[in-house]
Amino acid sequence: MTNKRAIIWLRRDFRLQDNSAIYYALEWAKKHNGYVSFVFHLNPDFYENKTNQNEYFFKALLHFSNRLSNLGIDLYVVYGSYQTVFTRLFEWAPDINCIFYNKDELPNARKRDLWVNEFCSSKGCEVHEFDDYHLHGANEVTKHDGTMYKVFTPYFKSWSMLQKPRPRIINENELVFYSKDIPSAINDKHLLTNYPYRKEWVNIGEENALAQLHLFINNRIEAYGKNRNFPSVEGTSKLSSFLITGAIAVRTIYSELENLTQYNKESVQTFIQELAWRDFYHMIHVSNPLCQSVEINEQYRHIAWSTDEHVLKIWSTGQTGYPIVDAGMRQLNNEGWMHNRLRMITASFLTKDLLVDWRLGESYFNKVLIDYEAASNIGGWQWAASVGTDAVPYFRIFNPVTQSKKFDQDGKYIRKYIPELKDVPDKYIHEPWKMSVEIQKLSGCIIGQDYPAPIVDHAVQRLKAIQLFKSELLD
Repeated sequence: MTNKRAIIWLRRDFRLQDNSAIYYALEWAKKHNGYVSFVFHLNPDFYENKTNQNEYFFKALLHFSNRLSNLGIDLYVVYGSYQTVFTRLFEWAPDINCIFYNKDELPNARKRDLWVNEFCSSKGCEVHEFDDYHLHGANEVTKHDGTMYKVFTPYFKSWSMLQKPRPRIINENELVFYSKDIPSAINDKHLLTNYPYRKEWVNIGEENALAQLHLFINNRIEAYGKNRNFPSVEGTSKLSSFLITGAIAVRTIYSELENLTQYNKESVQTFIQELAWRDFYHMIHVSNPLCQSVEINEQYRHIAWSTDEHVLKIWSTGQTGYPIVDAGMRQLNNEGWMHNRLRMITASFLTKDLLVDWRLGESYFNKVLIDYEAASNIGGWQWAASVGTDAVPYFRIFNPVTQSKKFDQDGKYIRKYIPELKDVPDKYIHEPWKMSVEIQKLSGCIIGQDYPAPIVDHAVQRLKAIQLFKSELLD
């Protein structure tokens, strides 16, 4: 081999197959008779921020590192600022000719990448970056005049007409052959091994991601359109946490779906539309880099939201007295994941019933969700709060009782996460405060003692929410 090295800079793409950076780095190595080395930059702020999301992420990274080790490939985890890490990297391996990585278009990540690109260029090192996290990048789906879409329906129409990228097949034996260690490098992988994990995260890794995809296709996609909104039914794909760590590529998912002629076409199309929503919110975030803190809809940037920490805690701990809301929050806190219907219900309740600032809810989801993805989460919160692009109108307010009766009719989901209500009759499971004292005693659930009374009256709060928005429009 020649004295040429390529660095594969991993970020959130912990898989060997259908990985653009790995695929093209290996092609480069074969063409130039060079070799490749794997590096992960461990940001100190990210590492020190103890959240469900980060814990799950580090476990997935460690799992992938161990998989590489089993192939005889070292992954170099390097702790420090990106400026420090890349300075050290060139000191340890002066033979670096190029860097391959999968592009992240979000604001802070892009700032980092631009610095690295410039630094590498100053070292005479080529940089190769690839769109890998989405089917279409932020600037690929535009109107005829080149501007960005603000409404999903026309976006989806244009998105659907574009040819989708194909999966990239990687020869793992070739990858092993062309991989080489960095003898002088200091590997901080022990930081992952010694991380204070609070849970045993098992749904990680490429092999489990592929198994989950095939389970979804074989057992669930036929009825996806019908079952996806019912939290007590295993009707969704459960692929989101694998996507956020890059254990599976969205290209792989789409490729499997587009050939499913034997299944309900409408259900398959409904799921494909969810992949398009993922791209849409990514495009919106890139177009509005301040959207985590600033409403996209300028009309609603000065709403007098509440920031009451006590109320926020009642909501976040699942103690609002509305069973469907509390069940959702308790699932989130226990599992680091929540059904999408419940994400909408709980977000609507915080913003439209409790009138609490959507940013506080978004921040809480950020800390607790293992599948937290900034663009989709921020987009979802701005949608629920009626302050984002293509958002639900401010006067359309979810009634938590109606939602509960519609999507958890027999209370199966509620009873799973709120054991205090397990013996409450079906008639009262959605509105337990309506039980008589006698029925409360028979059910073993005294309202205000075993389970809280409703924190607010929905009918009253609905009118307050509408007035809050109307006042903003009049100013």
